[in-house]
Order: sequence, then C-alpha cells, then structure tokens
Amino acid sequence: MIIDIKEIMKIIPHRQPMLLVDRVEIVEEDKKAVGFKGVTYNEPYFAGHFPQEPVMPGVLIMEAMAQTTAVLLLNKEEMRGKVGYYAGINKAKFRKKVVPGSMLRMEIEVIRQRGPLAVAYGKAYTDEGLAAEGEMTFMIG
Repeated sequence: MIIDIKEIMKIIPHRQPMLLVDRVEIVEEDKKAVGFKGVTYNEPYFAGHFPQEPVMPGVLIMEAMAQTTAVLLLNKEEMRGKVGYYAGINKAKFRKKVVPGSMLRMEIEVIRQRGPLAVAYGKAYTDEGLAAEGEMTFMIG
C-alpha cells in the first residue's frame, strides 16, 4: 500500500517546515514500511546548517524516520487522531551526509509493540549508501 502526502497529513499532525516524509509504502502491515523524502536546497534548515556546505541535521534524519514509523503505526482508521510521541532514541549512528538533491529512503521495522508503547529500528539511505540508523521508542497517545 502506498500512502501519499495528502494521506500522510491525515495520519500525522506535522506540517511544513516539520513534515519530513513525502511518501510511505507499507511493506508489511504493522511491521515494515519504507518512507521517502526528497531533500531540496529550499529546506529551511540549510540556511543555517553549514550554509557553505548544506547538510541535513542528523536529528532531522531521525525525525524523518520517526514520522515514517508513525505513519506505519497510525494508518488504520481506528488509530486516526492519535499521535506517536518520541519516548527514546538509542544506538543512533550517522554514517554519510544527506545533502540537497538526495532522495532519502527510510526502511523501518517495528521490533515490538505492547499497548501504547512501540519500538522500531530505522535505516536511512541515499544513493551513496547508509546515511543513518537507530532504534526509536514511541508512546502512542
């Protein structure tokens, strides 16, 4: 199932400039998803994050993976109106720069979910390879 930007905005509350995922493909319901973010030079953070050599901040890469996870977890009708809040980030590693012109592809897998608590592992890639990865814990409320 492909979830486009219009549907994403029905599922999660984020809006520009904090909406960091353009499309989500649900690979396995409640378990795996792939998110996509076209990174452009017009992103507001590039004005101050190394203007001479614009680089997407690592925390925003993690946030993009979190938003992809939220779409995966909240895309069902019975979950509409709920929000996934960060409860923790573990084992985050940043391996390659994400720069304007990159297509960020985020692969998410839910490791466990019990009640309102969910843990997922994400990996973010560009054409140059693995850019970032980390474990994310969410509280759904």
